[in-house]
Amino acid sequence: MIRLQDLSKTYAKSGTKAVADLSLEIRDGEIFGLLGPNGAGKSTTIKMLTGVLRPDSGRVEIGGTDMAASPLEAKARFGFVADDPELFSKLRAAEYLNFVADVYRVPDAERRERISSLTRRFRIDDALSASIGSFSRGMKQKLCVVASLVHDPDAWILDEPMVGLDPQAAFDLKETMRERAAAGKLVLFSTHVMEVAERVCDRIGIIDKGRLRFVGTLEELRGRDRSGKGDSLESLFLELVEDSSQGAQDDAAGASAGAAPIRSGGRS
Repeated sequence: MIRLQDLSKTYAKSGTKAVADLSLEIRDGEIFGLLGPNGAGKSTTIKMLTGVLRPDSGRVEIGGTDMAASPLEAKARFGFVADDPELFSKLRAAEYLNFVADVYRVPDAERRERISSLTRRFRIDDALSASIGSFSRGMKQKLCVVASLVHDPDAWILDEPMVGLDPQAAFDLKETMRERAAAGKLVLFSTHVMEVAERVCDRIGIIDKGRLRFVGTLEELRGRDRSGKGDSLESLFLELVEDSSQGAQDDAAGASAGAAPIRSGGRS
């Protein structure tokens, strides 16, 4: 299980509050989709969850291990695919995968079997001797996916994983998600592609302007629909985000109305 409690993050340079008081539990054996428009706080949340960013406040637990108190133990429990596949360009693909396996102390026999199986599944088995610097964006993404599973983690965390993947690789990724959830593993991924989330997620969380607006199943989200415009995830998502934006505007207007008037000697 992953547990996030009251996570907040403000970027010092811009003063932007990217995530505000976010609390969430993600269960073993489920595929959980974190949805939101660009800039909603999805990547910031995942970076705090994985220890890439330190939250200003709040707590992250992975499999009962506190990220702040025991970061190495917590990080050993998950595999992570970042939104940008930045890799060691001078290494060969096989060298990189073995490096990752060394970091996680995967025994030789297990790593050979997993690397062989996963690279065949994602169709990069014939490129293991090639330099990563020669890879396309999609090939690097596939390599990152394989590397994230070399140690067979209990939790699999992916940030916008479909970007750059061809249709076959995207299909293989979704099938792998389903297989891992069926085996009792946890899968968490962020996306703004509604069709993908609608097809594979057991539950979803919708984040906008750094705040969680909804957590639950698609059926539970449909139960909140007031517009009658349709029951697709896309239409329900857009309605919820529009409502949250209107609420923020109303709050701002109320705060402005309650403030002391500003007097000026100039023209109004």
